[in-house]
Amino acid sequence: MQHIKVVSTGAVGAMISGVDLAQIDDRALTELRLAFADHSVLFFRDQELTPKQHIALAKKWGTININRFFAEVSDYPEIAEVRKEAGQKINIGGGWHTDHSYDQIPALGSMLYAREVPPSGGDTLYASTCAAFDSLSRGLQKTLLGLRAVHSSRHVFGADTQRPDELEGRFGNAELATQDAVHPAVITHPLSGRKSLYVNPGFTLHFEGWTEAESAPLLQYLYQHIAQPEHTYRFQWQPGSLAFWDNRATWHFAVNDYHGHRRLMHRITIEGEAVAA
Repeated sequence: MQHIKVVSTGAVGAMISGVDLAQIDDRALTELRLAFADHSVLFFRDQELTPKQHIALAKKWGTININRFFAEVSDYPEIAEVRKEAGQKINIGGGWHTDHSYDQIPALGSMLYAREVPPSGGDTLYASTCAAFDSLSRGLQKTLLGLRAVHSSRHVFGADTQRPDELEGRFGNAELATQDAVHPAVITHPLSGRKSLYVNPGFTLHFEGWTEAESAPLLQYLYQHIAQPEHTYRFQWQPGSLAFWDNRATWHFAVNDYHGHRRLMHRITIEGEAVAA
């Protein structure tokens, strides 16, 4: 029997110990589901997972979303490769964002597993969009509850996107980046019941019925508010670390401060459900 210990990392996330993710039992899975609902990100250390074990773990949480834009790990289409070589300057995910908000039914979350990390740097920042909503004034909360926002993948993964040569081969299927999605600007989280700000600088274009120019001041205020230190946690990777985050309750940001070193991560994304106000 595995004896799980859950230690909160602050406004977002919890460090989990006492569990071997390669052979997780039903009791441990139940405890992790509760911790996931409470903390939005679960951090694990010293895990030894083969690609098949990583896939099996993800399937315990739901159907795997095979990412249509990221390069996949050879022989394992369920796993997206997040890689930066020593000679590259640009990384993947180097800005605050929420994965898959551009989909009509956004992903539940992602499991990112560290295969190779630099000797220092390469951390990932996480922000709680639930804590950020809670700390807004009641007046602004009320205003946001009446708004919907338009999200898109076109400007990030589309055919007209200009990318540096060093990212050649890391993305594909640009012709599939044609979908826009409209979601409530504030959703009710399906697990915790908390209100969550569901906008992000990576994929949100504007509020429904507003122009981009009209939307920009309010969106920029919300982005700065969510990214305040009191809403965030910085996770330092080690080989064998795994982070499992909830895209409906968090943002994340891959820090690009390890030039000259290689970083290789495997990511599996899990299908979610329609988000609602």
